[in-house]
Amino acid sequence: MTLLLVVGGTRSGKSAHAERLALASGLPVRFVATADAADPSMRARIQAHVARRPATWTTVQAGAELAEAFSGAEDVCVLLDGLGPWIAGALHEAGAFDDPAVLDAACGEVLGRVDRAVPAARRAGTAIVVAEQAGEGLLPPDAPSRAWLDLLGEATQRFAARASRVELVVAGRALTIGAAAAPATMPADVDELRHHGDSVVSSGDADHAVNVLAGGPPAWLRDALAQALDAGATRYPDEADAVAALSALHGRDPEEIVPTNGAAEALWLLAPALRPRLAACVHPSFTESEAALRAHGVPVARVLRDPARGFALDPAAVPDAADLVIVGNPASPSGTLDPAHALLVLRRRGRIVVVDEAFMDMVPGEPGSLAGETLDDVIVVRSLTKALGIPGLRAGYAVAPPRLARRLRGVRPPWSSNALALAALAASARRPQARAQIADRVVAERDDLCSRLRDIPGVRTWPSATNFCLIEVDDGVALAAALREHHIAVRPAASFPGLDERHVRLTARSPQENARLAEAIEAALADAMAARR
Repeated sequence: MTLLLVVGGTRSGKSAHAERLALASGLPVRFVATADAADPSMRARIQAHVARRPATWTTVQAGAELAEAFSGAEDVCVLLDGLGPWIAGALHEAGAFDDPAVLDAACGEVLGRVDRAVPAARRAGTAIVVAEQAGEGLLPPDAPSRAWLDLLGEATQRFAARASRVELVVAGRALTIGAAAAPATMPADVDELRHHGDSVVSSGDADHAVNVLAGGPPAWLRDALAQALDAGATRYPDEADAVAALSALHGRDPEEIVPTNGAAEALWLLAPALRPRLAACVHPSFTESEAALRAHGVPVARVLRDPARGFALDPAAVPDAADLVIVGNPASPSGTLDPAHALLVLRRRGRIVVVDEAFMDMVPGEPGSLAGETLDDVIVVRSLTKALGIPGLRAGYAVAPPRLARRLRGVRPPWSSNALALAALAASARRPQARAQIADRVVAERDDLCSRLRDIPGVRTWPSATNFCLIEVDDGVALAAALREHHIAVRPAASFPGLDERHVRLTARSPQENARLAEAIEAALADAMAARR
């Protein structure tokens, strides 16, 4: 249960900010309107607000008893916009603007309704209350207007006293006041965003959980790393050679290449570098993208790919208000590969699109990659971790237009990429044939595993462009536990938004290892079926 208070002056952007928070809640939204549309000018303002809100939102008019706006909203986000018009309406209904004799009683009644509304708001799944910051000028000359101003200030304080977070919006930017900066809305599964496959692998396990190519770095890379250790360990890293090799690989200018401490660091740089107002993360995907945004207090709207539609990307599902969109291509854990045109549809004025291509070098020919396209609003994130088997080196980079690359560098720690990681980036970029052979190996191992899985009753699979397969069974958690008894580690996928306990990600290995995995899965599912009879 979360109560958020958003305060701001006229035309400060407070309503738009509150709407972004509502989108980020992930809940159905009930918009509670408080303004009177009788006045033509106010009616035009209301229409403009309605036009920018999603059609799926439910709109209701606040009544005299404000607490009723939050009733039955345990699984709903209630957005009340705003306190000032509701108080003015309550005073008007009581006749306080025409009869000074009823003013004191009307004010007492309004505060009583506020006191009943505050605990009701705290019982909603998420409640967002917008209040006007109206008390920074001269006092009005008449008693009813002064009473309205006093009531607004008192009501705002009473909501603030029970709010999880208070934000002051100035010039469209939100400032957290009275509390430490923290994500404004936090889904129940936020802790799962930091869960990764390596945590389920124990010593001696057959590892089908971590989606890194088995065998470690190839011989040519081991040689390059040994040379780098001898030549570079005693001085600070110099990224010039790696940048030159990567710029030649992708046909981009050197200033557009930003080496990072793995692809994960590039994703963690996005929030401080770009300062988005509302980010949209396409899920299921690498969850560190969302974790990083939320850690920096950025509201995040989840855009879910539908398994029933083959995890197809639906650009229309991205909120119009999102000024940052992050999408994986290929996506993990589904292995979905989107064509470039499907990603380019996500672009629009004022928005930056980030494509996480951490698995793209596992796809022969890299179809759909945008790393070689010079686009002023697209950032591509790449990694060597998976294909080269070097997760411990943290070798990644971003490819971005110059203005965005400068912003990424501006928040990147000094010497972010170590000498060994830079050597790996340079060596890999200059060996296109070796990269192609690795991609061919990935295809062979994946196709072998997927063909075995298709023959197992009770297993659903989806096409994958990478070195893993996503499956659906009746009980994926039980399957993972049964495989654990045979020292086989797999990745339960319920921690990925959009998936549940039925889903499991399986990393492909050699045909012999794949055969053992498939046999163990078939036996475990047969045992589970027999137990249910």
